[in-house]
Amino acid sequence: MPRRVLIIIGHPDPDPKRLCRALAASYADGARSAGHEVRLIDIATLDFPLLRTMEEFAKQPLPVTLEGAAQAIRSAEHIVFIFPLWLGTMPALLKAYLEQVMRPGVAFAYPEVGKGGFAGALLKGRSARVVVTMGMPAFFYRLWYLGHGIAGMRRNILNFVGISPVRETLFGMVEGASVATRQKWLAKMRAFGVCAV
Repeated sequence: MPRRVLIIIGHPDPDPKRLCRALAASYADGARSAGHEVRLIDIATLDFPLLRTMEEFAKQPLPVTLEGAAQAIRSAEHIVFIFPLWLGTMPALLKAYLEQVMRPGVAFAYPEVGKGGFAGALLKGRSARVVVTMGMPAFFYRLWYLGHGIAGMRRNILNFVGISPVRETLFGMVEGASVATRQKWLAKMRAFGVCAV
């Protein structure tokens, strides 16, 4: 059954030769070939301010430049995040983007004043895939670092707003990867896109 797929390219460098963009394009090609509706958001092309206070996070409206991105998240059934591992986690620009679009009223709702309880997740019914490129071997990141940066994204952001299941794909040793290896990665992403998983 066709799904509405949103692909978020989280590499802050707009260079079109970045592997993250090739992985995103392969996923998109596979998804479109299977009849899925695909939208891409490349955060390197967006202009938006950093949030600096709780007041801004909780009460200020979304910047106009991100209104479309927030609507794309609300309307998506499956979201794919693709980014490089920087200092063990996502790049700062992707985190800043998520802080903007995963705000109250968009991704979750605070409990009513005086009623207590927990925040309500507003993005239930959506699934996600987190695709991460890195310089180290992927198994080493999982084994030694326990994949903490990605686990934090899954648990503290995506699951918090109701996105589940969240699948992970890690591509390690990307700097020295052969052309054949990269082609295998692109084929893998295309296959994921066909199934929209």
